[in-house]
Amino acid sequence: MRVLLDTTYARRGPSGTGVYLACLAAALRDAGVEVIEAANERRRAPAGGGAGSAANLALDEWWTQTQLPRLARAARADVLHHPLPALALRSPCPQVVTLHDLAFERLPEHFAPSFRRWASRAHRRAARGADAVVCVSQTTRRDARARWGVEDERIVVAPHGPGQGLAVTRTAPAHFLYVGDDEPRKNLGLLLDAHARYRAAAGAGALALVLAGRARRTQPGVRSEPEPDLPALLGAAAALVHPALHEGFGLTALEAMAAGVPVVAARSPGLAETCGEAARYVDPYDAAGLAAALAEVATDGALRDDLSARGRARAAEFSWAAAARAHIAAYTLASSR
Repeated sequence: MRVLLDTTYARRGPSGTGVYLACLAAALRDAGVEVIEAANERRRAPAGGGAGSAANLALDEWWTQTQLPRLARAARADVLHHPLPALALRSPCPQVVTLHDLAFERLPEHFAPSFRRWASRAHRRAARGADAVVCVSQTTRRDARARWGVEDERIVVAPHGPGQGLAVTRTAPAHFLYVGDDEPRKNLGLLLDAHARYRAAAGAGALALVLAGRARRTQPGVRSEPEPDLPALLGAAAALVHPALHEGFGLTALEAMAAGVPVVAARSPGLAETCGEAARYVDPYDAAGLAAALAEVATDGALRDDLSARGRARAAEFSWAAAARAHIAAYTLASSR
């Protein structure tokens, strides 16, 4: 089987989608799939609205409607895989799209109205028109069915593997760790509030909070690491804290669990589906409750050891090889239609 995989998104900097693309492509090749990667090298970083976003949107449309079909035809691809929802109107082969989440439908107040309207229309059209739809979780599958009417017979659920497989050496806890950006649904404000409460109660012995990635905040006891040494930060973390209001799949949490790092997570459907019974859950709207969880994890070594062991066991249930097999099932389904 020959699959043309659009890897444009991986060029926009570190992200969960970038990890997904890299790890999936390698696993598919290990499974015997001929993967042809194609990236739009003219695509610029997200512009945050205005003329820059309009230019990016036009470039994306040119890439999807003109270049990808040409490349698929030249490569004699059996399947064209869009790792984000997009659809070429004149594709020479069946198309598969990946749905990561429908957060803009579930939490519309946390997205710019213009983006929400565009994503709801464009992503829904792609999901409804694709020959097969990969959903990264049962949570996303249920949303695709209920909100967009995507039929079960076109959906294949393909959970991710356990992140990048980082080599992490665990050391004495020196900080709490947040990995990600600062978009509203990630709920970083609640974490900062909770950490300030925890720090006020714990005094001089309080652990710092490290923000790894694109999030930038200035607050006592908090530092940003825009170019993080993630294995080192995970190794010294008392816990990874993931307070997001909604995720389709908790890849960051799963990656931490695979490394033996305790996870404190918001009890939201996608995160609970990923973490199972291996995380210390909190109410995503309760700063005091999250502060109490931080204090508990910081001071209770037995709890950290228990969360670490349960996390490793849970992460072992996921693999990129299994993800590749599920994607192959989606490609086969698409071809049969």
